[in-house]
Amino acid sequence: MDELPGALGTSASLALRLGQAIFSIASLLFMCLDVEFYSYTAFCFLVTIMGLVIPWSLTLAMVDAFSVFVKRPSRQPGIMSIVVMGDWVLCFLSLAASCSSAGVTDLLMVSGGSFCSAKICGRYQLSAAMAFLSWFLSLASSLFNLWLLASI
Repeated sequence: MDELPGALGTSASLALRLGQAIFSIASLLFMCLDVEFYSYTAFCFLVTIMGLVIPWSLTLAMVDAFSVFVKRPSRQPGIMSIVVMGDWVLCFLSLAASCSSAGVTDLLMVSGGSFCSAKICGRYQLSAAMAFLSWFLSLASSLFNLWLLASI
């Protein structure tokens, strides 16, 4: 079987996982720099989901790193099914969290700054943007792993 770039156990997958973790950490940091984020449910949802994406991505990045260095990727259907299901669930949840956070941030900015200052709303925007970037990498990884699962 040909090596599918981006599938579990490849160096491209390692790069995707590290990118997901980096953007998720950045999103979490931008959101948590302000102690008022807990006032909005969408921001709490984003913090929760990014808190789930970080350990998932780092764990699979360690699996990828091990597979790359040993040069024996794991292609067991049971493990791949769990990885694909976890990827898809977190992919949809991170899309929902980033969309809801972006929507609430836009609403707060349209309100004329009466609910948040320009500095704080800017942080919320950066957090939502980092969450979208994390979602994009998660989507790519999910699609590659789904393709690999179908070919096993």
